[in-house]
Amino acid sequence: MNFALYRELLAVRPIRRLLLVGMVARVPHSAAGVLLTLHIVLTLDQGYAAAGAAAAVMTIGIAVGAPWRGRRVDTVGLRTALIPSVISETVIWSIVPHVSYQWLLPLVFVGGLLTLPIFSVVRQSLGVLADGDQRRTAFALDAITTEMVFMIGPAAGAIVATSGFTVLGLTVVGVSTSLAGLFLMWFNPPTRSAAQTVECGDDERHAAEAAVVTAAPAHLQEPAAELAHAEARGRPGLRGKMAHNFAWFTAAVAAVFAVAAGAGMVLSGTDVGIVAALELGGHQREIGIVFVFWCAASVVGGLVYGAMHRPVSPIVLLLGMAALTIPMGFAHDTWTLAFASLLPGLLCAPVLSSASEKVADLVAEERRGEAMGWYGSALTAGVALGAPLAGVFIDSTGPSGGFVSVGVAGVALCFAGLVLQERRRRRVSA
Repeated sequence: MNFALYRELLAVRPIRRLLLVGMVARVPHSAAGVLLTLHIVLTLDQGYAAAGAAAAVMTIGIAVGAPWRGRRVDTVGLRTALIPSVISETVIWSIVPHVSYQWLLPLVFVGGLLTLPIFSVVRQSLGVLADGDQRRTAFALDAITTEMVFMIGPAAGAIVATSGFTVLGLTVVGVSTSLAGLFLMWFNPPTRSAAQTVECGDDERHAAEAAVVTAAPAHLQEPAAELAHAEARGRPGLRGKMAHNFAWFTAAVAAVFAVAAGAGMVLSGTDVGIVAALELGGHQREIGIVFVFWCAASVVGGLVYGAMHRPVSPIVLLLGMAALTIPMGFAHDTWTLAFASLLPGLLCAPVLSSASEKVADLVAEERRGEAMGWYGSALTAGVALGAPLAGVFIDSTGPSGGFVSVGVAGVALCFAGLVLQERRRRRVSA
């Protein structure tokens, strides 16, 4: 491990400023999840299944909008692409807390559709500012800053919600996010390298970089070469255009997206489970304690992973995180739940960092913005599944059902992926 890599990266002013801007911009929405859940449960007097359904609707909107927003960043530039998000954040989240549950659902969908794309923008810009061996460390730092935000946001959101100010809290979330978007437009971090605008002949080099994948190099090199070939040809016609637009979407990229979806499912289910366990136990104000332990463990795990010289397969990391989430269902008080969250938390940032690194390796730079958008869609689709899945089991069996349901589902997904991976390797070797 070489922790000096973090010092070297943070010494680069654009990277340091980008990480700081990304961290500040994520704070409002980090509180929104807890605020929205407790607003539906406490203020609107609905169950956790209803709260999970609302979270699912919002994340479906995010999943639908992420590729479009990523493509807009690629084609019209960051500043122009952010204008709809900056306007909608204030408008939508100022209306949401004043309507009934039936009207809340379509509003949060539109809010998700036009949400500020801070996730994909920061990751895409890091892919430009850091390359080669530094990219994994940069992605790990981004995951770490995100976890630091989630130490602050949910705790603040829980305090505001349990104090009876969910309406004010959700409004502040929208206004603050719009202000963060304006600041991001002013900063305008690079999303394409200067060399890419001068010469498009670097496709072969990007394809070669994408071929360097340690998990299954013999299988991944060929799709990477085909990707570069398809991008260079510029096929005419509708069919050719469709193939051109999605030539980067290989089986290897699809596998990473499945891991991202699984991670989103486990994390969102755990999120809802933590809130439900403490709210139903009468310890709403202690929600922040568990989130601090959970996220602090992820920061430590992200630091260790980012300093490692060799990557770890994202599916293996997800398997460990999902399996270690199940014991959280047997916690009986705040501190037991907090300590039980440490082990799965240690693998949270490494899962996200490993998956992001794999996407960056597999997709050429000129399509990376769109790929990162789809990666975000896969992650949020998992969130859309995990939140209502946990909510249904919480309402029917209690808070423990939320942790067990998403943990078992995540383990099953990983075992299925490992079996398919092994069969594919045998087929290739034969």
